[in-house]
Amino acid sequence: MKVTTVGIDLAKNVFQLHGVNEAGRAVIKKQLRRDQVAAFFINLPACLIGMEACGSAHYWARKLEGFGHTVKFGYSGRS
Repeated sequence: MKVTTVGIDLAKNVFQLHGVNEAGRAVIKKQLRRDQVAAFFINLPACLIGMEACGSAHYWARKLEGFGHTVKFGYSGRS
């Protein structure tokens, strides 16, 4: 299972993850509590992570980049 890209929906307590491989097939569909996120990503080989631009996004981006991942932000379009 080679994960190339992970999308993460940041929330207050429960984060939703969706990861795909190089063929675009879903290989990860997972919910994690806030205290489980770092442990999950430290064990995941380096990949691209996409997340919404929100209040805690920069904190998580710094944390995940420290584990070797590449983080890109997207705009949610919500007002």
